[in-house]
Parts: sequence; structure tokens; C-alpha cells
Amino acid sequence: MKKTLTISLACVLIVVALAALACESPAASAASSGTPAVTQTASAPQTASTGLTLPAGQAAAATTSSTAAAAATGGSGDAAGEYTATDNSYTSATKSITISKVTTGGGQDQVTYYVADIKFTEGADLESALANGWYGGTAQDTSAIAEFNHAIVAINGDYYGVRRDGIIIRNGVAYRDVPARTGLAIYKDGTMKVYTEAATSAKQLLAEGVRDTFSFGPGLLVDGAVVDNIDTYEAEVNARHAIEGLNPRTGVGMIGTNHFVFVVVDGRNPGYSRGVTLEEFAQIFKGLGCTTAYNLDGGGSATLYFMGNVVNAPSEKNGERAVSDILFVD
Repeated sequence: MKKTLTISLACVLIVVALAALACESPAASAASSGTPAVTQTASAPQTASTGLTLPAGQAAAATTSSTAAAAATGGSGDAAGEYTATDNSYTSATKSITISKVTTGGGQDQVTYYVADIKFTEGADLESALANGWYGGTAQDTSAIAEFNHAIVAINGDYYGVRRDGIIIRNGVAYRDVPARTGLAIYKDGTMKVYTEAATSAKQLLAEGVRDTFSFGPGLLVDGAVVDNIDTYEAEVNARHAIEGLNPRTGVGMIGTNHFVFVVVDGRNPGYSRGVTLEEFAQIFKGLGCTTAYNLDGGGSATLYFMGNVVNAPSEKNGERAVSDILFVD
């Protein structure tokens, strides 16, 4: 009898314990497992006067796409903390990103461009990525490379794949050392510099703490001043496509240590955006307070990606142009 009673009491205790576990709340479960909570808000698309308006056809899906992208990026660059995301901003303990749309002029002279203002609190976090994940990989859309790398914000890079020269360093690895033009060096300490490739080498740049280089140009601002004669610059000898004149543009600028801006200008679409000259592009960066700025591959390649969406209107007939590389933040 006593043995039967003991077994019965043990069974009751097991049932009670299992019931307690089943009733544990999701929040308590997350806390006990150490899984960080994610704070996220979504707002309606902003108007041009207050922030970002997505191109036609994207606005309706903006909140859903942004939420999905935020969930993905939360597992990467900000895995250790909370973040808040809206259709035109992202904030965490280590970074803040704000996207703005700017329209100037009117009629056939109207210009439309987008600015991603990026601030870091813990060292440089600008990163580069290669199409298909390897040097020499088949070109992909900027958005495809960005999504694969869990990017929050991204722009197309220098399209190194269409040239065989230049100094190419990506994520601390030197892939090419054939000096040819004005380059951009991004350092591990949260700064960047426009430099002359012929005056240095990939080995020397790595020794100085360079993480990434881009080889296109021209440099737009050096020490806060617009570079002379930039409207006559050619990125290539016997270039197939001249870069002077009015064109869509992509560029990156530095306002101060750990404070960068990506700028993408739409173009080749009179009445919406005619594009800008290199001189005008430099003035945009100067107006944003940059001390250093550099022109990347533009034209049909010019693309700005943010939280799951291409926010500008690429000039290619079928949307984005496939490229070799991107510059991004995760």
C-alpha cells in the first residue's frame, strides 16, 4: 500500500512540473534562453518634404518588406542588441541610419537624389561584398548582393569586374595591384581618403590599416574642397562610356570619423531627374558637410538599397544593372 501511494505522489509531482513548463510565457522562455528582444516600429512612407517616398510600385509593400529585412539584419550586425526600424531609418546601440529624398529645380531641370546618413558609435563598420561571394564572380543586382549579406543599407561599388587595372582591396584582402587612377581607401579606424594609386601599393595600404579600396573616381572632395577639373576626369583609358556630363551618380562621403553618407542621384529621366555633372555631385557632398567624397560607378548601375527595397529609380530599362560589388552596412 505504501509503495503504491509513493508512486502515485511521484506521478502527481511530474504532472504539475510539466504543466508549469507548458504555461511558461514566450517572453520568459526568451529570457531564460538568452535570446535578445527586437524592438521594431514601422511608419507610413514619408513625403518628399519630410523624408523618403519610395518609387511607384514599392510604397504599398514598404512596411512589410522593411519589417522582413529588419528581422534578417537583426541576426547579423546587431545580433547583440535591440534596434528600431522605420521606412526611412534604422537605430541601434552601434549605428544610426537615416534615408532622405531631395528634389531640386523643376521641369526639365529637376534633380532627384537620395542620401543615406550613417553614424557609427563603435568603430568603422562600412563593409564591401562581392557578387556571388567571390572575387571575379558573375555580376548580380545590388539588391541581390545586399540581401545575401544581410545589409541594412547598400550602394553599388566600382564595378571592378569590367576593368583589369586599379588597386582592389576588399575586407582586408588584396586582389589586384595595378595602379591606374584616383582611388578611395577606407580605413579600419572609421576614416577614408582619396589617393593616387600610382603613389602607393596594395601592400603599403594594408600596412596603413586600409580595409577596402575602390578604383573608379574621381575624388570629389579633399579636405572639404572640390577637386579641380573633375568634369574632365575619365575612369578608364579609351572608356566605352564617358562619365562626364549629366548622369545618374553613386558616391560616398565622410563628414567625420565614423560618420558617412551614401548619395545616389537618379538621372536620364527628364521631368523627374536629369542627373548631375561631377561638379554638381561634388557640391551635393559639400552641402552635406563632407570633408572627403568619392565618385563610384554611376549611370545604370546607380542604386541605393535600404531595408529590403531599392529606394531610388535606376535608369536601366529593366530596373537594376548587375554589378560586381557593393558597399554596405549590416
